[in-house]
Amino acid sequence: MPLFALRRAARAALASLIVGVGGLSMPVAHATGTADAAASDHSLSNAAELGKLIFFDASLSASGRMSCASCHSPSHAYGPPNGLAAQIGGPDMRSQGTRAVPSLRYTLNRTPIWTHAQAASLSERLSETDNAPSGGFGWDGRFNTLHDQASFPLFNPDEMANKDPAALLAKLQHTPYAARFKDVFGQNIFVDPAKAFTQAMYAVERFELEDDSFHPYSSKFDAYLDGKAQLTVQELHGKKLFDDPAGGNCASCHIDQSGANGAHPLFTDFNFQSLGVPRNPELRANADPHYYDMGLCGPLRTDQAADKTNCGLFKSPSLRNTATRRVFFHNGRFHTLKDSLRFYVQRDTQPAKWYPRDAHGKVVKFDDLPPSMRVNVDTTDEPLTRKQGERPAWTERDIDDVAAFLATLNDGYVPETKARALKTSSR
Repeated sequence: MPLFALRRAARAALASLIVGVGGLSMPVAHATGTADAAASDHSLSNAAELGKLIFFDASLSASGRMSCASCHSPSHAYGPPNGLAAQIGGPDMRSQGTRAVPSLRYTLNRTPIWTHAQAASLSERLSETDNAPSGGFGWDGRFNTLHDQASFPLFNPDEMANKDPAALLAKLQHTPYAARFKDVFGQNIFVDPAKAFTQAMYAVERFELEDDSFHPYSSKFDAYLDGKAQLTVQELHGKKLFDDPAGGNCASCHIDQSGANGAHPLFTDFNFQSLGVPRNPELRANADPHYYDMGLCGPLRTDQAADKTNCGLFKSPSLRNTATRRVFFHNGRFHTLKDSLRFYVQRDTQPAKWYPRDAHGKVVKFDDLPPSMRVNVDTTDEPLTRKQGERPAWTERDIDDVAAFLATLNDGYVPETKARALKTSSR
């Protein structure tokens, strides 16, 4: 077995444990603070109720037109509401971000903290026991708490574009719920701007952790795991293709097995990899031929840049609700699920279909990384091992079947018998 595959197997075993016990086997990147725990009936705490108001409040942006929910739409699984490669924001709503918006659903309370424990010696690092980067929030895992993650778009000039916390708090004090904010956190809370900002972010954090809409587990696949639904022949075949280590091998990163305690899977191992996704001309930043988004190496994350083996690595997202999306991968290069699947299995067998040619007519694979960093792209795990002209791991019919399986991960499933009953009662 190739060395990279050995590492992947070890990571998958660890991730299976993490996912299987609901993230409790290791530190989890989520909340801090002790106040306002959720009630047993799943009603929101006072802090979470305030966080919900903040999450949906566009007046807290420099433009007055953008809220957290503008990019993380509840009706789109807390992902983007459109197919834009990156969302538009800024003080005049004309700036474009540099990455596709990930979904906030499911992983918020089960994401492990960022870690990349390495052996002391180079020889040990090259062995199969070396650990891969894992955890943290965002495509590059640079946030270990939800309040830090929530802070970033508030001040990002391409998003909500507040100048600083003082500018944000000035807006917050003029909201209809400012008095309620004082009731929960103290009448003098705004006297201490640092504390007020911390509590505001804590409130958003509590909303994201407490509100059931962030983790409904209401898909057909969840019903299937609970013995309340059956997958069709097509969906079962798609799952088989998804799981096959000699074929699609998707489940090595997007784990689909229930945990030891019966926890339903999140379809991610929280690990990082480089898939060599083609450069996206839809991103304005890419008009600069010297600009590269290298994930763990920057430009947004800077603390890992010294380790060049990290360049081009991005975190594996959860595939739950992926069939509802219209933008895929960190750079938003693809706009349909089936095109994403086609790229995955045809990247190496039909590279000219996905990558440009240089002045000499040669196909430039992995063109969204500097030439020196392209060695980091995974070429040792199936189905990324194949050569030009070889048969892809999946046929078009297989791609249809895998897409059908992934559609069973969409929340809001209504069993056929219940759907018929609802239809009858509405007549």
